This record gives sequence, C-alpha cells and structure tokens, in this order.
Amino acid sequence: MTGSSPGCRRRCLPNPRRTRIQTENRLRIVAAAIDIFAQDGFRGATVDAIAERAGMSKPNLLYYFPSKEAIYREVLERLLDDWLAPLRALDETGDPAAEIAAYLDRKIEMARDFPAESRLFANEMLRGAPNLSDVLAGELKALVDEKAEVIRAWIRQGRIRPIDPYHLIFAIWATTQHYADFDPQVRAVLGDDGEGRFHDGAAFLRTLFLDGLRPR
Repeated sequence: MTGSSPGCRRRCLPNPRRTRIQTENRLRIVAAAIDIFAQDGFRGATVDAIAERAGMSKPNLLYYFPSKEAIYREVLERLLDDWLAPLRALDETGDPAAEIAAYLDRKIEMARDFPAESRLFANEMLRGAPNLSDVLAGELKALVDEKAEVIRAWIRQGRIRPIDPYHLIFAIWATTQHYADFDPQVRAVLGDDGEGRFHDGAAFLRTLFLDGLRPR
C-alpha cells in the first residue's frame, strides 16, 4: 500500500512560494516515508531508504527536508490532520444519530484504507508522542473540546442520553482504529481476508453506539 494521504487541510494546500514540481516532490517523499516508517519504525528507517522509495537521490530529498526527524514530523502532522478530519465534520445542527453514524463509518473506512498510517500513528503514541506532544496538547485538544461541546448541546436538547463526551470520542477512536492497528488479529479470528470484516464491524459499532446513546 502506498502512503498517500486521505486528504488533509492546510498542510496539503499548495504553498504559493513553491512550484508545482516542488509540491509534488514533497508529497512523494511523505508517501514514501509513511511506507518506510510503518515498515521499519523511526529508528530503523533511513533517509536513503526513503529517497529510494520516493525515486529520488538522497541530496535531492535533503533539499526538501533537512533530516529524517523533519520528515517524520511532517508525516505525523499530516496523519493527525487527516485522522481528525471526520471529527471536524461533526455538525451540531445535524441529527445526532446520523452525525455519529457517519463519523463511525468514516473512521472504519480510514482503518480499511490507511492501515499503515494508523499503525504508524499508534506507534508514535506508544512511544509517548515525543514528536507530537505539543500538537496533541494544542490543536487536537482544542478540536476535541469543541466537539465535546457539540455532544453536550445534544445532551441538553434531550437528543442523546447523558454521557461523558470525551470518553465517547475515545471509545470511537479505540474501536474503529482497532481494525487497522490489530488487523492481523482480526483476520485470524474471523478468518476474513476480504472487506467483510470492515462492513460487519461498522454495522456492529453503529448498533452499539447508537443504541447506547438513544434517550431513555
């Protein structure tokens, strides 16, 4: 699988000071780096391997990124941006059941389509997030706080039962990303190498969460 990005916001927008070729080359490097970091980990990955996967020379790669650490930071920030996109879309004016179902479905789709990216991000978290702690405490926390208030608004309106919004978000992250981070285990237990496990998983999670959130 290539490390193509599912669609981030500002970090994927063209920089007016860069040419089209420069923008494309940066994206090539990031895509190659996702594969290499996911395969070898941060310590095992090398700039030479990333350059080879990207189809460019090491000096050319270093023109765009000065070090392996700079590439890794760029990769992680793009992944986090992409991973949070479905949460950003949670709309207070929408129907809560439809909004949460859409969020669950999109997270399962990302687990299916971007397993290497998910595992790479999970590995960073398991290492204590040394490269992302400032982003987690800043941008990520601000977004989760904002969407927690959306969920609280639904609770105040009597549209979902009273729950802790933060733990709801954590539970959705944990259950959906399991299908990427533990995919070999899921396939072994289910005996399913097709896409059925993702379809069935999404259906189960919709039932689990939406039934649990229905006002009593």
